[in-house]
Amino acid sequence: MSDTNFVIFYVEKPAASAAFYSALLQRPPLESSPTFALFRLDSGLMLGLWSRYAVEPAAAGRGGATELAFTVPDAQALDRRHLDWSLRGLPILQAPTDMDFGRTFVALDPDGHRLRVFAPAPQEQAAEQAAPAMASA
Repeated sequence: MSDTNFVIFYVEKPAASAAFYSALLQRPPLESSPTFALFRLDSGLMLGLWSRYAVEPAAAGRGGATELAFTVPDAQALDRRHLDWSLRGLPILQAPTDMDFGRTFVALDPDGHRLRVFAPAPQEQAAEQAAPAMASA
């Protein structure tokens, strides 16, 4: 089975979306054309931005039905990211909120794609750190 290493968002204006993500991610795209831009996220996941008018077969859906999630180490980092994105003018769909999985907020990109930032709950962080130790035992 192949690894999943790309997420592609269908966008109205690839150049505008590329400028948005370049500023948000603080890096230029790896590649860019009039109908497509590609970014490498810190995790190694590739984010493609493809013109909805160039996709074949034609795309039927719009942004907002899925989320791209960004993990931060703790609630303070989440609050700093929320402030940064708010000052950049990103629409905030959900203000910072404590949920069962941790602290989170949701912003929107120019095409309405949901961008969730979350800091795992402390018990989840402890379980994640214990899992590699248990696997090597």
